[in-house]
Amino acid sequence: MNPLVLTILLSSLGLGTTITFIGSHWLFIWMGLEINTMAIIPLMIQQQHPRAVEATTKYFLTQATASALLLFAGTTNAWITGQWNITEMMNPVSATLITTALALKIGLAPMHFWLPEVLRGLNLITGLILSTWQKLAPFAILLQLNHLLNPHLLTLFGILSIIVGGWGGLNQTQLRKILAYSSIAHLGWMIVILHYAPNLTILNLMLYITMTTSMFLLFNMFNSTKIISIALLTTKSPLLTTITLTTLLSLGGLPPLTGFMPKWLILQELTKQNLTIPATIMALTTLLSLFFYLRLCYTTTLTLSPNPITYMSTWRTKPTQSNLILVLTASISLLLLPLTPCMLTLTS
Repeated sequence: MNPLVLTILLSSLGLGTTITFIGSHWLFIWMGLEINTMAIIPLMIQQQHPRAVEATTKYFLTQATASALLLFAGTTNAWITGQWNITEMMNPVSATLITTALALKIGLAPMHFWLPEVLRGLNLITGLILSTWQKLAPFAILLQLNHLLNPHLLTLFGILSIIVGGWGGLNQTQLRKILAYSSIAHLGWMIVILHYAPNLTILNLMLYITMTTSMFLLFNMFNSTKIISIALLTTKSPLLTTITLTTLLSLGGLPPLTGFMPKWLILQELTKQNLTIPATIMALTTLLSLFFYLRLCYTTTLTLSPNPITYMSTWRTKPTQSNLILVLTASISLLLLPLTPCMLTLTS
C-alpha cells in the first residue's frame, strides 16, 4: 500500500477514536465511530484475496447495523428526554439498545458470530488492529455510561461471552480464530465488572491489549496462521518459543503471570458484591479457555513437526524488523503481577 495512503488511514483511525473519546454529543460520538470503521476497511481489503473481501464485507455489514442501531437509540433518547448529551441516558429502552449495539460492535456473545470469520480472513497485523485498537472507542462509550446501563444485561452478555469464547476455541486449528475466541472471552470478563468497578474494566482492557499484541507479533514474526505451523518454533528460536509459551499461559490467567491479575481482582470484586454464582460460573468456564491455550503450549514446545514436512517451510533469515514493541509487550504480559497495587492506583 502507498505510504501516503497508509498514513492517512492510520491517522483517520486515531482521529475517529479520539473524537469518540472526547465527545459528549451522540451525533459527534456516532461520527467518530463511523470514521473508525471507514478507515480500517481499506486496510482489511488490501490483500485483494477472496477471503479478505468476504471478511471486509461481513465486517462492514455488521458495523453498519450496529451504527444504525446506535444512532436510533441516541435519537430515541433525544426524542423522549430532549437531550443529546451522552450522560442523559434516562430512557431504559435506549440504554438497552445502546448496550446491544456496542456488544455487536465489539463482538460480545450472542452477537459474536462475525468476529472469528472476519479475523480469519485478515493478515495478522490488520487482525491485531481489529482485536485491540477497534475496541477502544466502544469501551470509551460503555465506561461513560456504566452507571446507566442494566447490570443484569451486562452480566448476561459477559457470562455468555466467557462460555462461548472458551467453548468455541476448543476445536479450532486456525490461530486467528483461536485469538478471536480468546478476545470474546476476555471481553466477557470486562463487561461483567463494568457496572460495579469500571476501573477494573480499564485495567483488564489494558492488559488484554498488551497480551494480545504480544501474541499477534509473535505469530507474525514466524508467519504462523495454523497450529501445525508453530511446531517448528522450537528449532527456529528457543527463546521466542519460551516467550510464546509463557504469554499463552498469561492469557489463560495462570499465576504468577500478569494475566492472573485481572481475573483475581474481578472475582474478588464480584464476591464483595454478593455475586458468588456468576463468579463461580466465570471461574469454571475459564478452564475451557485454558484448555486450548495449553493445547497451543503443547504444540509449540513439546512436539516436533512431522517428517517429511507436508507444508512449505520458511527460510531462517535474519529478522529485519524491530522487536522493541514485542519485548515491551511480552515483558508486561509476564512480569506485572507484583505491581498489582500500583496498577489499581493508576486506574482508580
